[in-house]
Amino acid sequence: MLTPMDKRRLYIFIALAFGLAWAFGLIVAVTGGIADSPNIVSGSPITLASVLIAIGYMGSPAVANILTRIMTREGWATAGLRPNLKRGWNFWLAAWLLPPFITIFGAATFFLILPRYFDPGLGKISSMLESQGVSLPMSPLVILIVQLISGIFMAPLINSLFTFGEEFGWRGYLLPKLMPLGSHKAVIISGVIWGFWHAPVIAMGHNYGLDYPFFPWTGILLMTWFTILIGTFLAWVTLRAGSVWPAVIGHAVINGISGIGILASTGAPSTLLGPLPTGFLGGIGWLITAVLIFLSSKALAPAVENPTDNPAAQLSENPT
Repeated sequence: MLTPMDKRRLYIFIALAFGLAWAFGLIVAVTGGIADSPNIVSGSPITLASVLIAIGYMGSPAVANILTRIMTREGWATAGLRPNLKRGWNFWLAAWLLPPFITIFGAATFFLILPRYFDPGLGKISSMLESQGVSLPMSPLVILIVQLISGIFMAPLINSLFTFGEEFGWRGYLLPKLMPLGSHKAVIISGVIWGFWHAPVIAMGHNYGLDYPFFPWTGILLMTWFTILIGTFLAWVTLRAGSVWPAVIGHAVINGISGIGILASTGAPSTLLGPLPTGFLGGIGWLITAVLIFLSSKALAPAVENPTDNPAAQLSENPT
């Protein structure tokens, strides 16, 4: 059961995480949305929306974590910031190396079910480069492989600067606070909250665009489904490693390689289906992964030697 102090901290954290992020979302909306956002510098591809979302929106859960701890005098012993590499190194590796295979499996499933959208010649890569006036220095397949390798090795270095903002909030604070309800309930509830938190940017076209049946509600529902699935994986590496850092890396890799299926596609597949992992079919790999984690009796059990090493230690330690 959640203690009264647990509930108070939860309410404060959620109000701050949503309030801050949705405020940035409002700024994006009134300055042209995602599609028509002005460039930061004339001629630059970086838009105001991309900066506000990457820094402000994505950073809000981390800020909410910090402010909640300060406002409620919670302290930092259970913040989950210790790397714990000696005990949890295998979960760091899992967070880094498994997402590419899971994502590619989902994209392959999409193309197997809807083969008319698969382009073995990878013409999209050629046309993208030609539109930028770049001649192909190598075959499209080699470029696809280079893109995949870049997503695996470069994404953790670059994307982690931004995914920390979400993971320090969702897996570093929200998940441990919900753990008294049971690990399965905690993962599902935190995934639902995380998904609905995306609602404003989904309504502005993030991930699914602006043209699909029952816009934007089906996009919001599918995003929530996706966050439950990958949230299960990220909760697993967090709880077993006793640190939030594997989730930061895993989330960074997911963001870095999620678009790989688009490069092999042709035509106009429904964004609600795939080949991105945020689509129902494109996310099959993450569904299977989440089911396997849920079926394992120990996968979502915190592995702790010292209770202050693990973010889920707040089950037994809630200083008031």
